[in-house]
Amino acid sequence: MPERLNGFRILILETREEAQFSRLLTEQGADVLQCPMFTIHDAPDSAPVEAWIRRFIDRPCDDLVLMTGEGLRRLVKQARRINLEPEFIAAVATPRKFARGPKPGRALREIGLEPQVTTEKPTSEGIAEMLARSDLKGHRVGLQLYPDKDHSVLTGAITAQGAELDPVLPYVYDAQAADANIVTAIEEMAKGALDAIALTSSGQVRRLIEVAQAHGCEARLRDGLARTPIASVGPVVSDELKSHGLRADITPANGAYFMKPLIAAMAAALSQKPPRHVQGTIRLD
Repeated sequence: MPERLNGFRILILETREEAQFSRLLTEQGADVLQCPMFTIHDAPDSAPVEAWIRRFIDRPCDDLVLMTGEGLRRLVKQARRINLEPEFIAAVATPRKFARGPKPGRALREIGLEPQVTTEKPTSEGIAEMLARSDLKGHRVGLQLYPDKDHSVLTGAITAQGAELDPVLPYVYDAQAADANIVTAIEEMAKGALDAIALTSSGQVRRLIEVAQAHGCEARLRDGLARTPIASVGPVVSDELKSHGLRADITPANGAYFMKPLIAAMAAALSQKPPRHVQGTIRLD
């Protein structure tokens, strides 16, 4: 589908895989407005992360639960900094690996590995349901967490099976740094300057609402979303939109809830009419 999005200005809020998403859209001719929801930093105290890596190498877990691709990449980088990258990757190859959706799987493949199990529901609850069907009794389970999420349901599901849990949180979010950019993006939508907004996680929906409320521009956000086609990567995002009284206008077909099918769906929907604006690429940061 070469340049089927030529001239269309699309807002993306992706943070962890922003470069890839932007590149894929640009290849189809889109004019991409990048507005990451937050800045990602390594955990401010690296000591617990380093200790977890050394522990994992010395005594690999029976199972490893990866919640995000970003988390695994940060762990690999931290292992590299302490000159233990080959040893860490070898240790990660040993346990059964559970992936929360496709992104951790992609990160594993970057280091030559594959997940044994990938949840159909890319949520903490989906992982908990999947692990409930696995025998974890007596297992040591490594759990890579991500910030700003109550993981008690997941950790409880693991320990309830008699497993020994070893969690690690390798990165943190800096949300305030992105607030001004999000407000600017909201104004762009409210002015009708965008052809679509592409949402790839339920957290992006919540973050938009939270920032708009904090800055007194929720009405502008809702006006902007009412006049801007909303592309949702899948049912988790669509359900989050619905919970806020919003709707998904564009979704991938046939249950293919990934970036490329989302872009294909956007190309099919948007190419029915001309773009609204004059081309010009901008990044909000």
